[in-house]
Order: sequence, then structure tokens, then C-alpha cells
Amino acid sequence: MGKRGTAWSRRQFLARAAAGAVAAPAVVASTALGADGRAPASDRIAMGFVGNGGRGNVNLRLLIASKDVQVLTVCDVDAKARERTKKVVDERYGNTDCLACDDFRDVVTREDIDAVDVSTPDHWHAIPTILAAVHGKDIHVEKPLSLTIREGREMVEAVRRHGRVCQTGSEGRSNPRCRLACELVRNKRAGKVREVYVTGVGGPPGRGVLPGEPVPPGLDWDAWLGPAPWRPYNKAYHPFRWRAFHDFSGGGMTDWGAHHFDLAQWALGMDDTGPVEIIPPDGKAHKWLTYKYANGVVMYHVLGGGDVSALKLGRGVTVVGTEGRISFWYGGLEKTDPPSIAKEPIGPGDIHLHRCPPGGHERGDFLRSIRTREKPGADVEIGHRTVSVCHLGNIAYWLRRPLKWDPVNEEFIGDEGANRLVDRPKREPWAL
Repeated sequence: MGKRGTAWSRRQFLARAAAGAVAAPAVVASTALGADGRAPASDRIAMGFVGNGGRGNVNLRLLIASKDVQVLTVCDVDAKARERTKKVVDERYGNTDCLACDDFRDVVTREDIDAVDVSTPDHWHAIPTILAAVHGKDIHVEKPLSLTIREGREMVEAVRRHGRVCQTGSEGRSNPRCRLACELVRNKRAGKVREVYVTGVGGPPGRGVLPGEPVPPGLDWDAWLGPAPWRPYNKAYHPFRWRAFHDFSGGGMTDWGAHHFDLAQWALGMDDTGPVEIIPPDGKAHKWLTYKYANGVVMYHVLGGGDVSALKLGRGVTVVGTEGRISFWYGGLEKTDPPSIAKEPIGPGDIHLHRCPPGGHERGDFLRSIRTREKPGADVEIGHRTVSVCHLGNIAYWLRRPLKWDPVNEEFIGDEGANRLVDRPKREPWAL
């Protein structure tokens, strides 16, 4: 993301990797010294952080607290953000060794880096993640996984091809109360699932272009835009409100949708697939955006559409079965009807879902997966399938027509106009 934007390409990275830049996943020694009681340097996971804004700082503060982690470098195109984050790292270790840079390639090409956190805006998730995988790094990438469906599939393929661990930031899967709710559904405590209602998720982003304003000192605006279309700087884009704009995000659908649609997918056992039909609201037969799955389950994105109080919905996901309903959200299980659904604990012979380390968070699950080489609870394929549900909804909202989706080949059936929206053009020189 820096001034060298025109000097590198993915082909150059691949050529370099083929020449031997990628090695087996090994936890290498760090030259920086940590506090007493920390793991020996040779056992620590050396990390770099790309994107040092709000979520990047949350992830850094949680990961740097682990005795198993050594942070070597931070990266952001905004000098204020990266210097602030460098200060956090230096204060943690009592030195000034942390490198602060403005180009993510200076992170992913370092031979002494084991893992990378990517906490950039959505339009900058795919390229750093793919190139980190090419260079033998494990990756934690913020949700939503990708800006487009094709980006997500490319990320999955790069991670698998290079044998990396890649986890997307789906914190609901590390919440034991969310896991319990999904286990209740999977074990048919509410009977056979008929319908799912998803609330608390906004709609598609706006497509407006804002007037130009002076670029703040220390911000490389061209690098911030990267693969997105060129737009003049406006403070509404950076640092916090870019999610409202189509050029950089999928809007509310991919923001909170990456949480609540994710939990719905988990509860339904759809982590490796998705819906087969998406129908936008038409004010008649379909009050809300409707997803249909091959097994007959129908899921609704409840956004507007009049009074829904009679449905007795929760604030996230409400699963309606033949014998009751279960409501839960990002914060965990909310209510069951009847209450007896949750009375008995999940038994040893029941379905048990992925558990994060005791008392840990999803980032702790990421660290465990780096060492064990097992897939984390929010593996890149899961993140891709979740955000695909969000993208499919956006495409249906934009086109305002029913769509048939093939979740195996990941293409719309008989609709080339919709298939053109599976990806977006990227500004040169950036490409997948």
C-alpha cells in the first residue's frame, strides 16, 4: 500500500515464491526480548499487523497480550495510526524495536514473520491475504472476509495451495453461548428447522461519490484506495465510515451480516455451501429478502416490511422449528420457546461444535491453529461461505429480481448479468 504501488505485481510475488521464498511453517526466533515469564524467543509466533485502525488495534492488543506472540512490525498508510500502534508495541516490550512501515509488502515478505493480521478496510482484505499465503504466512483477516465472492474463493485457494492457516474475524464462534445456541439447533431441540429470521443486519451500501477535501498530513490516500476506484479524499471515507460506500464495502449486509448470517450458517450446518435461490422483496409475496436452501429451509433478512412484533423475533437469528424456536445473536443465546429447549445440557452423544481454547477468544483459536496446523473455528472457507450469503443478498437487492445460485460452482444459473457482479474491476496495477 505505499509509494511502490506500480512497482510490484502478483506475478512477481509468485515468481519469487517459486524461487524458494516460501518455507515450511516454522516458529522462528525473534530478536526482540519480551518480558519475564514469556515463552522462549524460539517458541514465539512472530507477527506483523497490516491495518492499524480501530479493529487492527483491538486485534493487536489481544494478541500482544499472549506470551506466545512477538510483534515485529506494524503497517498502515496513515502515519498517525501506525505511529500510535508502534508506541503500543514498544511500550509493551520496553524498547523501540518495532518497525512501522506504510507498505504491506514489507510485512508479508519478511522471512522472520510467521503470521499476519490483516485489519484493513474491506477492499484491502484479499490482496494482502493472498500474498501473505504465497509467502508462507498464516493469516488472521478481519470480517467480512472479502469484498466480492470471487475474491473470497481466490483467498481460499491461495490458503489451501500454500498450506496456510487462515482465520476470519468471526467472534461469535468463540462465544460459548453462541455455540450452545447452534448446538441446540443442530441437535434438533426445536425439531426440524423450517424457517430462519435474521435481524440486526443493515442493507447494501450507498453508491454516492463525495466531494473532495484536503488530504490529512501523513495519509497516503492513493495507497488507501489501492484497488478501489479513484475517489477524492473525504473524511466520511476515512478513518471510520467507509463501510457506508459501495467502493470499499458491502455495507450493513457484510458488516453485521458477517456475524448474524454466519451464526445462521453455523446453526444450519451450511459452512461448506449456501442457498440455492435468493428472492428480493417485492412488496407482495415476498416482504423481505428470502434465501432458499436445497434442503427446504427458508431464511429471511428482516429489513423493514412493517410490524414484525407478532413473530417474536430475537435481535439476531431466530430459528423456527417444528417443535419450537431458538433466538440468539452475536452476544449469545437470547431465548427459547419453550424454555425447556435449553434445559438439558448437550449430551456426550450429541453434536458438538468447534470450541475455542478455554477462556480464550477467536484470536486464541488462531494461535492454537498455527501450532497444531488444524483448521480454526472460523476457517477461511467458512468466512467465504458466510460473506457469500451477504454478497448474494446485495446482488439480489441491486438487481431486484429472483436469482438461482449454484453453491458448488459458485455462479448464478442462467443470469450473466448477475454473474458479472460476482467480482468487481480493480484499479491498476492491482489484480488477483
